[in-house]
Amino acid sequence: MGYCSRSQASILIRAGRVALNGRVVREPESPVRIPQDRIEVDGLPLGRAPAIYLVMNKPRGVVTTASDEKGRATVYDLLEPGLPWVGPVGRLDKASEGLLLLTNDSEWAARITSPASHLDKKYHVQLDCVADADLLAKLTRGCAVGDGAAEYLRAKGARLLRHGNKNCWLEITLDEGKNRQIRRLLEALEVRVLRLVRVSIGPIALGDLTKGSTRRLTAEEKRDIDRALGA
Repeated sequence: MGYCSRSQASILIRAGRVALNGRVVREPESPVRIPQDRIEVDGLPLGRAPAIYLVMNKPRGVVTTASDEKGRATVYDLLEPGLPWVGPVGRLDKASEGLLLLTNDSEWAARITSPASHLDKKYHVQLDCVADADLLAKLTRGCAVGDGAAEYLRAKGARLLRHGNKNCWLEITLDEGKNRQIRRLLEALEVRVLRLVRVSIGPIALGDLTKGSTRRLTAEEKRDIDRALGA
């Protein structure tokens, strides 16, 4: 309903601060019928918050958690004061940068991150070598990684953008969302990533949004991504 994150909701429920149809419920997995059921937090009725959809250009070195035990900067430090709660749609690790969506519409976020959506995500990746046709083929062919080669990783597409004498930039396309997928795939191919920038999610492009800035998703962009999700 856009009130808080799932982890925060679990804490509130287990603490006995949430009532369902007048009865305190302490089990976060208890089923709820929205909008038929009445939910209260600390005795106050909870209504669905207006939907918010944001696009952020996440800088390198910023983490995508609400708080960090190491005291590192988070994406929430970059949001305007007084904004209702929003959560990141998927993740970019600390060393990665670029397009990050944030919303309080958890159902919409789940559709975007679902493996079933096969929504293309494009990344510009700087390598510590000059990629040849063989490396590009290996990226799209994929390989098994991890202990006992338990997981198979591959890119949907890979192409050379530009290169110098010692490094290059690739555009890598993914249509699934596995943890640190590009970094782990390239590491398995013995290639080091210098920079990794997400430049698009489906039809939503980073464009010229300055680093560390946030803007609202336009109505047209929302329609376009919903159409890509089959909504």
